[in-house]
Amino acid sequence: MDLPTTDVIQGTLDLLILKTLSLEPMHGYGIARRIEQISRGVFKVNPGSLLTALQRLERAGWVDAEWRQTENARRAKVYALTRAGRKQLAAETEDWARRAGAVARLLNAEA
Repeated sequence: MDLPTTDVIQGTLDLLILKTLSLEPMHGYGIARRIEQISRGVFKVNPGSLLTALQRLERAGWVDAEWRQTENARRAKVYALTRAGRKQLAAETEDWARRAGAVARLLNAEA
């Protein structure tokens, strides 16, 4: 039985974008595809949500962006993680690990 794909859980999109950009600079479409690929299709990233999140991360100083030529000879805005973005990624990763551990303990607790 195939499980349905889901929207990214609220509050996780920034973390997923920052983690994706920690590997290499990417354009928006590449970021969305990578998140879908790594989650094995569980998470689908809505283009509107992605653009809004990227703009928010750019305003916060966690990503930089510049227009570049893609491998398909098109212009695309390519995003890269900043030093402040790496610090934010570390903080968010630690917070989500703590939360995930709490949820796992609750799910494994005997009633």
